[in-house]
Amino acid sequence: MKRLSNSLLLIGSQMTTGGAQRALLQLAHWFHDRGYVVKVVFFYDKDGLYESWQASCPFELVNLNAWNRNWFGLFKPLGLLWSLVKLYALMRQGDYSYVIAYTHHSNLLAIPLAWLAGVPVRLGAHRGRIYGFPHWQEKLHAKMVNSGMATALLAVSESTRLDAIEEGVAPEHIIVIPNGVDLPNMDKKVGEEVRQSLALEFNQCMFFYAGRLNYEKGPDLLLQAFSEVIKVVPNSRLVLAGDGPLRQELSDRAQQLDIDEKVVFLGVRNDVPEIMIAADVFVLSSRTEGMPNAVLEAMALSIPVVAFNVGGVKELLQDGLTGRLSLPGDPDSLAKVMIELATDEDERKKLALAGKKFVDENYKLDKICKKYEDLLSSLLHQEAESN
Repeated sequence: MKRLSNSLLLIGSQMTTGGAQRALLQLAHWFHDRGYVVKVVFFYDKDGLYESWQASCPFELVNLNAWNRNWFGLFKPLGLLWSLVKLYALMRQGDYSYVIAYTHHSNLLAIPLAWLAGVPVRLGAHRGRIYGFPHWQEKLHAKMVNSGMATALLAVSESTRLDAIEEGVAPEHIIVIPNGVDLPNMDKKVGEEVRQSLALEFNQCMFFYAGRLNYEKGPDLLLQAFSEVIKVVPNSRLVLAGDGPLRQELSDRAQQLDIDEKVVFLGVRNDVPEIMIAADVFVLSSRTEGMPNAVLEAMALSIPVVAFNVGGVKELLQDGLTGRLSLPGDPDSLAKVMIELATDEDERKKLALAGKKFVDENYKLDKICKKYEDLLSSLLHQEAESN
């Protein structure tokens, strides 16, 4: 069967607000705008986003409905099995040249199907380690890549490449392509309006966090650090955008630390860049990271960034040059750096300018997506020659 050279299927695990989903959709938009036949598939719609996402996308989105929280007993495995049957049929009927799966779970489920369906180029992705990911699945994932079912595994950072090797993936099967960022220029007046809506005064230092409220992202560590910050900078505020399993626990913890009046939980927001531009400092408290989109976005918006020195973070933030790093998992170290920036406006401006320049030169979305396009073309050519 002859395959189109510009047909692309992108596959994610779940429809939710997160960095992997944002990166996937950005890539889909870029390829669609350049004339590729693009379709995006998710195994299930976790947060009820299908209709709004489809309305904003010029390409087709597919929800396989592989899982539903109301299902019990045999319905769960049967639902997953039926989703795999539908995905395989889609791959066969769509005559795709390329399949890119975006997470460990979608790699394990989709890549073997793409191999069976005869898709020439089958790429998996490694976006960072997953806490609680079963060891046997990790080993199965590595065997799948090494066997040739996956044409290659895309790592989003050098740190993530090393993680994949440690998990058992052969180095020759790994290609590093980082995340990219593409944000419109925003008027500072937008930030001023956000600060007014949050009842923040001009001289109050706003620390901002955007991400899932889960263990990996470390918002509990951030609250602990902030409880030390306000002892020195009492007029500072911490604003968090996002939701997750730790939401109620974090609210309770803020009360225990007696900082609840200085902490704002915004929940899931669709206007994170607009909120971000209102911040004085962006804080990433992750225990583990691949290549954090939120840090790229903050840097692109000229917002100075503080983060734990983990994973791919250190590839973006050179301490004291393009951002500030603190000791991994250490709230006291994080608090120390947050205090230094809260009390030094000149340092914030210096880091903001350097950070934006670094991202503009190295992580613009168009530049990163062109790397994907060049890679896909090269791999398809190799596949054609081998046949």
